[in-house]
Amino acid sequence: MATEVRVSGVGMTPFEGDSQRPLADLAAAAAEKALADAGVDPADVDALHFGNALAEALDESAGLANALAAALGLDGASADRVENTSATGASAFHRGVDRVESGTADVALVVGAEKMSAGDTRSVTEAISRLVHRREYAQGVTLPSFGGLAAGAYLDCHDAPREALAAVAAKNHRNAVHNPVAQFRKPIDVEDALDSPVVAAPLRLYDCCPMSDGAAAVVLTRATDEDDDGHPAGPRVAGTASATGTHAVAERPDPLSIDSVRTAGERVFDRAGIAPDDVDVACIHDAFTVLELIELEELGFYDPGNAWVATLDGGTALDGDLPVNPGGGLKARGHPLGATGLSQIVELVWQLRGDLPESRRVDGAETAFAINVAGFGNNSVCTVLRA
Repeated sequence: MATEVRVSGVGMTPFEGDSQRPLADLAAAAAEKALADAGVDPADVDALHFGNALAEALDESAGLANALAAALGLDGASADRVENTSATGASAFHRGVDRVESGTADVALVVGAEKMSAGDTRSVTEAISRLVHRREYAQGVTLPSFGGLAAGAYLDCHDAPREALAAVAAKNHRNAVHNPVAQFRKPIDVEDALDSPVVAAPLRLYDCCPMSDGAAAVVLTRATDEDDDGHPAGPRVAGTASATGTHAVAERPDPLSIDSVRTAGERVFDRAGIAPDDVDVACIHDAFTVLELIELEELGFYDPGNAWVATLDGGTALDGDLPVNPGGGLKARGHPLGATGLSQIVELVWQLRGDLPESRRVDGAETAFAINVAGFGNNSVCTVLRA
């Protein structure tokens, strides 16, 4: 029987557009917060998994896991780096879960960090553009282009108003107002989103996540009621799953069907022994507002064409039937590629532990779900946590 895994501690730095701290300092700060939160001594860490996507491309950095292990004093621990484009953080988390679950580590520290401001706008745009299929890259197709095409198809297919996308942005900005680590803490309304500059029609500026700097970390341990020092056990990892899909978006038979999202979701619900209706709070990969709607439907939270209706009706709001992105999501919390998946886990742990102010807490949450997506759905990584 596999070992049960708990998230015993979490930590995050604020997500910012241009942090003054080097990448290594961001990673160490988040890691130290997670270790302190878990009550774990660095000497007791068996494995370090460091998620980062763009260090070579933007900062000419390498050997990140080894450097972080040395900085934290993790002498003797195994250490490696994980990269899965924009799903890097969740993939690193899953590697840590696998280590503890298999019994090859009692304590795993998982850290994700990115400093996207290390490169100028042109180099960052170039690095992110290369996340798509090389043939599509050669044709000049970008991730915002795919987002715009998907948004137009979604609105047309489901006879949805443009306000449906703007409502996603407004909701997630509203949720970020009370999140002290969010990049954007200023509320916007639907009209603000509709009036923002066009990026890839029908997507506008407020439909797109920002470039961000930041780090997030978690400590994973074998499940016990409490540790030797009486530290309360953290939420349980009820299931993890990932899946790839058709890499070239142009080769997908349906532009609104993301196979990796659907398959990873089916797998994680099966492994966790739950259904979408059992989820109390969810973090959805909203790199573009339309992706929140498509993913909610692919995952089975709503029937096709119904996520936009639920959003306009308040069903995904903090006090709705399924609160989505209570920390602001990628849209407003920010999207430092290597840290995003872990920031979702951190948010859900805070929610399940109930240690958030009432202004942004989902009361009574016991089951939480996260999805972190690579590229434009080339690879999806899902997690279920239980209180």
